[in-house]
Amino acid sequence: MRFFLTLVCCIFSYSILLAQQFDIDLDIRVRPEYRNGFSILAADSLEPAVFANQRSRLIFNYKNKFMQAKVSPQNIRIWGDVLTTAKGDVYSAFHEAWAEAFVSKKFSFRVGRQELSYDDLRILGSVDWLMQARSHDAFLCLFKLDSLHVLHVGGAYNANKESLFKETYLLQQYKTLQYLWYHGEIKHLGISALVLNNGMPYLDNRKEKIAYSQTIGARFTYHSGKLNVDGASYFQTGKIDVRKVKSSYLSANVHYKPVKSINMGAGFEFLSGKDGNDLATDIKSFNPLYGTNHKFNGYMDYFYVGNHTNSVGLTDVYFNLGWSKNKFSLLLAPHYFMSSADLYLGTDKQDNYLGTEIDLTLGYKLLEKVTLTAGYSQMFAAASMEVLKGGDKSVTQNWAYLSIIFNPRMFSHKG
Repeated sequence: MRFFLTLVCCIFSYSILLAQQFDIDLDIRVRPEYRNGFSILAADSLEPAVFANQRSRLIFNYKNKFMQAKVSPQNIRIWGDVLTTAKGDVYSAFHEAWAEAFVSKKFSFRVGRQELSYDDLRILGSVDWLMQARSHDAFLCLFKLDSLHVLHVGGAYNANKESLFKETYLLQQYKTLQYLWYHGEIKHLGISALVLNNGMPYLDNRKEKIAYSQTIGARFTYHSGKLNVDGASYFQTGKIDVRKVKSSYLSANVHYKPVKSINMGAGFEFLSGKDGNDLATDIKSFNPLYGTNHKFNGYMDYFYVGNHTNSVGLTDVYFNLGWSKNKFSLLLAPHYFMSSADLYLGTDKQDNYLGTEIDLTLGYKLLEKVTLTAGYSQMFAAASMEVLKGGDKSVTQNWAYLSIIFNPRMFSHKG
């Protein structure tokens, strides 16, 4: 805490002298959860989990005509995870700490720990639902081609620590990453393109090597009056260790607002998978990599949230109906899940239908910068889900949460 107060005083003093803009924001959120079949199917022998987690984050933003910077220390905890008399807390860290130099009106570069969030967050996203969220230690070049077209080129290279000689990278994430992202607007149409090169380390005769896989694709959006349409297509190639990668992704969504307070939508996602009886070593299951996966495929996180990689893939057909008025909002979103590839139990082929999930979310703006959100979800699993996830489909599978978020601006100075 002493460090944070010193940091605030230093930045404040400097901003009074030189800064064009200096802001301090607060993000405190507490979320109690009830889990009984969240992510995996529950069984009679298992009792529901109940806990509360919390994020406490300060956000310092500084900007003048030459540069901008962001520093964001945070503490993440489960209520009760340390003694009330504990001397220390290992769950404090910097979520972001980066600076950006404005070299010209059309070019800037950013370096440091930062969020990488693009388009609908499917491939690169901040995962703000997680209390710790996601950020990368990266270098980013930003090109403003004109008022309607931008290009970002970024990269990262990871190591365990300072060392005198090369060491095997021990963390289960990329060793090196490079990407190129373009976005342009043409009247009602928006077009994005992404090329991402993902370098994952592996051991070959106890020697570290890096295998590179590529994710390449595009996304479009169309907005006109009450109608919004979007779609995306990606494919993955290259290698993961010595295995070849051959996978694909396709999505499409339609949203329509008949009146201001109601929003209706429908869509689907297809993520390729690998048949359960396929003995080839090729990886045919699409991996959404570093996206905000909780946003997709139902809020109960049965797919792609730290799970389901190199599996039978997923086809998700979904609908949603949203309503909002004054301080209230309501969203109902059912999902119909199927495996994209064939699922087997031994030599017996299973039905591709996995189950249906119903998500209900309620929102209420309690005060200015104070928001309440409550959610309830239930999975109606099929027999194939038992084969895929284990557990017992006859047991009620449900999840509920209540979230309260405080995000006021504590201080703002414009010089």
